[in-house]
Amino acid sequence: MQTLNQDIKNRTFRPVYLLYGEERYLKSSYKNRMKEAVIGDDTMNFSYFEGKGLDLDEVIRLADTMPFFAERRLIIIEDSGLFKSAADKLVEYLAQMPDTVCLLFVESEVDKRSRLFKRVKDLGYAAEMTRQDASQLAGWAGAILKKDGKKITGKTMELLLDMTGDDMENIRMELAKLVSYTLGRDVITDDDVLAVCTVHVTNKIFDMVTAIVCRRPEKAMDLYEDLLALKEPPMRILFLIARQFNQLLQVKELMGKGLDKKAIAARLKLPPFVAGKIMPQARQFSREQILSYVKLCVDTEEDVKRGRLQDRLAVELLIVKKY
Repeated sequence: MQTLNQDIKNRTFRPVYLLYGEERYLKSSYKNRMKEAVIGDDTMNFSYFEGKGLDLDEVIRLADTMPFFAERRLIIIEDSGLFKSAADKLVEYLAQMPDTVCLLFVESEVDKRSRLFKRVKDLGYAAEMTRQDASQLAGWAGAILKKDGKKITGKTMELLLDMTGDDMENIRMELAKLVSYTLGRDVITDDDVLAVCTVHVTNKIFDMVTAIVCRRPEKAMDLYEDLLALKEPPMRILFLIARQFNQLLQVKELMGKGLDKKAIAARLKLPPFVAGKIMPQARQFSREQILSYVKLCVDTEEDVKRGRLQDRLAVELLIVKKY
């Protein structure tokens, strides 16, 4: 991201940029910073497209249009899916695109083997916005609190991140709640965090997986009902359960090879504090136990897709399944 920061600072822009990855906050932040740097509040020379089914001819027509009393035109295209499908027309066009336009893609998923991805890298800059590790998140969150005149110890920061997960947008919202809650005080305590911060969905999934494998279906069902009350769709809950079991399996296997927390986090691209939470859980269960639930998650998804089970009931049956 150093290249992006430098381009924004120097106001020297490449013809095309790609922001991609799972960290939504960083993508949104850099998208807004790029927009401000390239055109400011100029709405005449700004176009925005979102979603699949994009009319490439319209994009090309806009890109070929000279900016109106300005140096540059900005076109932002978000979640288009173009980097996971054929976009030959756009690939060919980028090489001849006029230097009066800046094209910014913001995508959740890309295929790095695609022609479009390679062309963007050749002509511009592609920045992957990944989940940040614990030290990066702590430094970023600490800077936000410092700006608001707040102090926090390393221990309390660890508690905060353990509750919020590693999603930066979620952390930002919880920090705002903490700042409001502690008006008149400059030190944020453990009690403050426990009083106002909401346990993130992934933490509930973590506890649910523990309850499932430890054969505590009542606890698992309570957590499931909590997630449904938070408007989480059953199939997303199933996806998160499956992801947790897959992470458990991967961590179990890497622990068996003698890797420590730091090495496991690096190998699986997890924040170290997340790997540190999964490791004790992995020790509790055999590889066979974890594998059986991985398979059950796959079978459950298949049953729902084929219409053999309704989604909510399917997850309930997975929760109470005994091995």
